Amino acid sequence: MNSLHSLNSLQGLKVISLEQAVAAPLCTQRLVQAGAQVIKIERPQGDFARYYDTAVAGQSAYFVWLNAGKKSVVLDLSINQDKQSLLQLINKSDVLVQNLKPGSLAGLGVDLDLLHTQRPEFISVSISGFSPDGPGYKRKAYDLLMQAESGLAQITGSAQEPGRVGVSVVDIATGQFAYEAILQALLQRSASSTGAKVDISMFDAVAHWLAVPYLLDRYGGTAPKRVGLAHPGICPYGVFTSADGVSFILSIQNEREWQRLCKVGIENSELAADARCSDNPTRVANRVFVDATVQYAFAQLDYRSISQRLDLADVAFAPVNEISALKEHPDFHTETVRVGDQDVQLPRLPGFNGEQSAVAKVPTLGEHTEEVLKSLSQ
Repeated sequence: MNSLHSLNSLQGLKVISLEQAVAAPLCTQRLVQAGAQVIKIERPQGDFARYYDTAVAGQSAYFVWLNAGKKSVVLDLSINQDKQSLLQLINKSDVLVQNLKPGSLAGLGVDLDLLHTQRPEFISVSISGFSPDGPGYKRKAYDLLMQAESGLAQITGSAQEPGRVGVSVVDIATGQFAYEAILQALLQRSASSTGAKVDISMFDAVAHWLAVPYLLDRYGGTAPKRVGLAHPGICPYGVFTSADGVSFILSIQNEREWQRLCKVGIENSELAADARCSDNPTRVANRVFVDATVQYAFAQLDYRSISQRLDLADVAFAPVNEISALKEHPDFHTETVRVGDQDVQLPRLPGFNGEQSAVAKVPTLGEHTEEVLKSLSQ
């Protein structure tokens, strides 16, 4: 059976991307991984994500993660000749992806409405902080700002204070939605020969992911509280500690699991019959009692014994690991990219479980400028 890596389902698709930071590069990286040719247009100074850090063979972890396999073309768009080159590249492409500040594209002489009229099959995706049909459209927006403004930060963190999700989750959501939109547009084009003009906003992306807290607040009257590494609406679901000091998360999802936890996991059948534990809403209301009782049982056992009991009870649990443990985890898989003359291991893309067809290279700034611009005259 072929792996997704070897299918190259988007081979032959030509993409121009005026991109920077995370959201748009993530979208186009997914296109590269599916076989598309992506030409990344960079200013003479380069995508500023190149300079976030120097952790990976002297290059930025962000840039290495999101740019392998792309062609880097440097254009100084303050120069008319380079503007004309950009327009030519866009006219020869199937897809345009851009996350410039709203209004910047028009300032470069790119009229998306006219382009779509002239080329009905064309697909464009514009990423912004806020949607064009809202008052915030022209505002600058970055990941942490969106975590704060959407309310995500207020339901993340400890009971004492809000917290940032530890990765650029809004950028990631936005990039994935943009990739999905392109795939949908390609399906539409294959059926009707008509492309699509798509706008994706970071705020819409995180708001969509916040659907459950939003619904609880709007229709249930109460937004979820910050509870750290616990679940605001399920009990027991949170951090417990073994006698030998290992912290782990226990997750009980239904009454069958609750009964098995009590009888097999902690060997406390009386707790299973306690009126304060009769169902999940009751346990949530009595969370302090439930968690303390379960923790007392775990505090008598080392983690190995606990894991054996919980496996036998068939309930879900997981250790609270340091990020440094990820690279040694037996279920962690990688794929290789080339950074300069060094091979670097990235986390494997889910679903791409076969052998890599080729090792993609992270481009140096402007590495493909001459090659790509020369092709315009051919």
